[in-house]
Amino acid sequence: MPIVLIPTPLRRFTKNSSKVLVSGSIVSEVVDNLVLDYPEVQNHLLDSSGCVRQFINIFVDEDDIRNLRQLDTMVNANSTISIVPAIAGGNLKH
Repeated sequence: MPIVLIPTPLRRFTKNSSKVLVSGSIVSEVVDNLVLDYPEVQNHLLDSSGCVRQFINIFVDEDDIRNLRQLDTMVNANSTISIVPAIAGGNLKH
């Protein structure tokens, strides 16, 4: 079963787990099953239309799904899926 790496801000919704096993053969199935197992993750991961929020990046192993087949990206039992919230803001002064 694929491993999903949970970012720190979402761990409070996964019983403080940093990694969870979630079934699925494509990313959308894994996301759907993650939400079924941990319903509170949904509002932070998906928008009102059920799409992954714009500021959430998802990687399968080392590859950004935006460069692959997006939610139709294949996963296997050995895949590691990383949920990475985008970081914004700050003021860089040199």
